Amino acid sequence: MRTLPIPPAAQRDEDSIQMISAWIAEKGLHCTLNIGMWQAQGRDEPRAWGILLADVVRHISNALEQERGAAASVTAEAVVEALLAELEDPTSAAKGGFVPGHS
Repeated sequence: MRTLPIPPAAQRDEDSIQMISAWIAEKGLHCTLNIGMWQAQGRDEPRAWGILLADVVRHISNALEQERGAAASVTAEAVVEALLAELEDPTSAAKGGFVPGHS
């Protein structure tokens, strides 16, 4: 099993909250999602997830720019294009169920 490190800011902040964990295992994607946290705070849950995913795209783009010199704006555009194409015509079905957890 290969895990990623917890970011230093998340380690320092007692109130940090993990929102998503994604794994490639058994030839598929497996996720743990912290659904309901934003709604519990009176926020629009789908919009908040959209903002989180946009921030993730920016982090991916910046990382690839730093690691490989690829322009962040070009990478972000490619990721969003692939995302929209995958939502429109999925290459595989999303399987599994939602197990309520804690927030």
